[in-house]
Amino acid sequence: MSVDPKKYNKQTRFRLILWFVILLFTLGLGMIWLIYGKNAALLGLLCLLGMAIPVGLIALVMLGLDKIVKKDQ
Repeated sequence: MSVDPKKYNKQTRFRLILWFVILLFTLGLGMIWLIYGKNAALLGLLCLLGMAIPVGLIALVMLGLDKIVKKDQ
């Protein structure tokens, strides 16, 4: 059975990013909740979501540029 290194790399990168986001939201907000309370955790969630919007937009722009460059090659 052969293994495609590009597919493996893409799958591994996706899993790392996914688990980072899951841990950030669950563990990070959970610790804020335990230490500072519910209101602070809700504010932390608001901050994380506010941060996710610009980061997501930048990622979409970069993916779009990547598609354009690969299309021209």
